[in-house]
Amino acid sequence: MNSSDLRFIREDVKKMHAYVVQDAQGMLKLDAMENPFSLPPELGAELGARLASVAVNRYPGPQVQLLKEALADYAGLPRGYGLVLGNGSDELISLLSLACAQSASAANTVLAPEPGFVMYAVSAQLQGLNYVGVPLLADFELDEVEMLRAVDEHMPALVYLAYPNNPSANLWSKEIISRIIERVSAYGGWVVVDEAYQPFSTHSWLDEIRSAPEAHRQVLLMRTLSKFGLAGVRIGYLMGPSAVVEEVEKIRPPYNISVLNAECALFALEHASVFSEQARIICEEREKMINHLSRLKGVNPFKSEGNMVLVRFDQNQIDSHSKLAKPAPGVSDPAGDNSFATKIFEGLKSRRILVKNVSKMHPLLLGCLRFTVGTPEENSQLLSALDELCVGHS
Repeated sequence: MNSSDLRFIREDVKKMHAYVVQDAQGMLKLDAMENPFSLPPELGAELGARLASVAVNRYPGPQVQLLKEALADYAGLPRGYGLVLGNGSDELISLLSLACAQSASAANTVLAPEPGFVMYAVSAQLQGLNYVGVPLLADFELDEVEMLRAVDEHMPALVYLAYPNNPSANLWSKEIISRIIERVSAYGGWVVVDEAYQPFSTHSWLDEIRSAPEAHRQVLLMRTLSKFGLAGVRIGYLMGPSAVVEEVEKIRPPYNISVLNAECALFALEHASVFSEQARIICEEREKMINHLSRLKGVNPFKSEGNMVLVRFDQNQIDSHSKLAKPAPGVSDPAGDNSFATKIFEGLKSRRILVKNVSKMHPLLLGCLRFTVGTPEENSQLLSALDELCVGHS
């Protein structure tokens, strides 16, 4: 292809890399924070029959409105708030960026802690907004001083706070979040609280919104049904004061939610107790996983409020016990723990277990892998493999 064939493609797009999904064929898939449970057979059959009756020859209509009402009821939408649907949270993030985009000479700013969800930065940059990332502290807590300094300096239009965060899976300090909201609200910016992992968390920021609505007049709350158990259905929803939701609705693509996806989501919400029980089991399994990993030498799991566990591997502690190959004596290993986490990742992959290697995503993640919490059987398989790779208990 001649370079002139791409002359109208933006230069920044040419320099980007497409999002890559790891090949999971034949693997135990624990890399994408999906709910590992499928529908019970009887519910699957019932859903299939229901989808067969959907008028796929018609544009989406009543189902989408019914879904909005069902989600408002399920979440307990506060009075005076509206709800907008997106094709997953990704589309909602893009819509918010589009709503706040200005000319290049007067570009607004998007701000978020890092490491965090990569789409905050990608969406901002694609819409021509400035993006500012503020590193978290070593324990993955918010750096309040730096966050407030960045807010004062850049006056961002949007501040994203994932609650809990990805990939660290922790809930940040409510007091710090409240002070950030107060500072951003003072000049009319928006704080977007991203609750993608809410089904597995002990707290929702919606409780804070209900208890102090005036203090949260500039707060939007975003959720997804992906972690609820419908990752393949792609339904996200944004809740906020009706006035701002109406503005976002103006730029939402018409018919962005398919009739089949809407019907699947409606069906799932009608059987919410099934998914709630699945979430309970996942949380129970998460704690078992953390307890087991904590007993392995050189393996340091972080506390989690999501359906994943971030784990740091300490090569200095593991080396004398591990079956994994070590650098030859006298040969330096410049990547250090980062390289060793990759060895663990490859060791699991050779056992047909796929996890997420986040060790190169951000300096704070050096030596880290992220494990999705699977079914009890899947988790047992993962932990047995790690026992083999990291020999010895403390």
